[in-house]
Amino acid sequence: MAAVPGKLVWEIVKKNNCFLVKEFGNGTADVVFSKEPNNLYNLHSYKHSGLANKKTVTIQGGKDQTVLLATTNTKKQNKPANLLNKSVMKKEFHRMAKAVHQSGC
Repeated sequence: MAAVPGKLVWEIVKKNNCFLVKEFGNGTADVVFSKEPNNLYNLHSYKHSGLANKKTVTIQGGKDQTVLLATTNTKKQNKPANLLNKSVMKKEFHRMAKAVHQSGC
C-alpha cells in the first residue's frame, strides 16, 4: 500500500480536526493551537503537525524525575502500535539534554 503524502494529509485536517483549539484574543486576533500527539510545540501548523509529518518527537515527564523520549519510526507507518521508539532517560539533566540532542531531534 502506498503511503499518503504529508501535504495531502495536512490539507485535509488543517481546517477541522478533533485536536484543534482556537483561542480568541483582543479584537479579531485569534490564536490556533493543536493538542495532537507528537506535536512538540502545540502549534497548529504543517511544520509542527504530528499527523502530517513522518518524523516526529515527543518529550514527556515520567515518574521519579525521568524523561520519556519518543521518536517516530518511519518504516512502520502502517503499524500504529509499533510506530513510536520510546526511550526512558534517568540521568542528570545535562546528560539527558545531550542525549536528546545527539538523537537527531
